[in-house]
Amino acid sequence: MNHTRRDLSLLLPALLAAAQADGRQTKEVLPSECYPFDKLKVKTNEKTHNESRQVFDGMTHEGYPIELHITTLAAGQAPHPPHHHVHEEMIFLQTGTLEVMIKGNTSRIGPGSVAYVNSNEEHGWKNVGDTPSQYFVLAIGHKSAA
Repeated sequence: MNHTRRDLSLLLPALLAAAQADGRQTKEVLPSECYPFDKLKVKTNEKTHNESRQVFDGMTHEGYPIELHITTLAAGQAPHPPHHHVHEEMIFLQTGTLEVMIKGNTSRIGPGSVAYVNSNEEHGWKNVGDTPSQYFVLAIGHKSAA
């Protein structure tokens, strides 16, 4: 069946409405802004003594989801069991030593190192050092499938 550009242009509003209705387009476009570390709200896990700070969670100007948080992980701790999800993640290690597992392969990384985890790949990490590790996690993409 052949469709004209006019036919497709009539479908565009319906496609946009459907994309918004699936719940993935509910976040705001992030403004340009600075996020001083000492102004970020701290969430502490009393059991593990780990700390997390949500930096931002929104959309790029093109409507792509992006989220950043900072975690301080106590020695010997993992933030959660190995898992997988739809969005990609980049981990930027600022201090300490992490053992990072991606798809069953384990690497040890130190300050200044970066790990990238593709969509739906099993991954996890643990602080294997004697001091707290602090790292940034940049999550890009939708948190769930359409």
